[in-house]
Amino acid sequence: MILAVTNQKGGVGKTTTSINLAAALARKGQRTLLVDLDPQAQSTVSFLDAGSIDRSIYDALVEPDVAAAEIIRPTTQECLDVAPARLSLAKFGSEVLGSFDGHYRLRDELKSIVKNYEFIVIDTPPTLGMLTINALVSATHLLVPVQSSYFSLEGTIDLMETVNKIRSRVNRRLQLLGVLITLHDNRTILGRDVVEEVRDRFGDQVFQTIISKSVRLEESPSRKMSIFDHAPRSSGAKQYAELGEEVMQRA
Repeated sequence: MILAVTNQKGGVGKTTTSINLAAALARKGQRTLLVDLDPQAQSTVSFLDAGSIDRSIYDALVEPDVAAAEIIRPTTQECLDVAPARLSLAKFGSEVLGSFDGHYRLRDELKSIVKNYEFIVIDTPPTLGMLTINALVSATHLLVPVQSSYFSLEGTIDLMETVNKIRSRVNRRLQLLGVLITLHDNRTILGRDVVEEVRDRFGDQVFQTIISKSVRLEESPSRKMSIFDHAPRSSGAKQYAELGEEVMQRA
């Protein structure tokens, strides 16, 4: 499964979900590759020392003589590899501007390595640019994090319109694996109302697992760790472990 984690709206827990879902799957013995397509490279530095990275996914996407297999790095987590990002990835859109195959670069690179993994998780930027389009063209499935707020819900509806266009034109295999409610505060009426509306709108496509707003989850990116390393007994670790189980069941 090639799973793109994306939402056109930022601040919905997209990178946090990419990091911790990839770690959860690997902890369950699933060979997992985390592809960091976000120039901010937060997924990368959660598992790798940024100073040790000489080549990144950017090089594989723009340099004909660099293959994806050459830039992939193992992590200390068994079963988990990372295709790292660097800030240079921000230039990708301008690099392929006018190129006939710009939308297909990632898909072409993943073809040679997909057989090595049960799951490939793609962390995308919080904008609908060339990098996110590459992820959607490459993916077999889509996971959409939705913060329990009305603004986030509206952004998700816009994203699904884009997904339908991509599915009808260039990637017919793309399916919605599920909608994940994140940054949820069950103490507020608004939070509970949005959960109800998300479930009404998307039905069984909404994961049963809900990711609660958590200090430990907020801390883990700055500590450059997954939640399982930073706070293994926290509610966030429990919830992402449960999400990993749900993803495996839906796969």
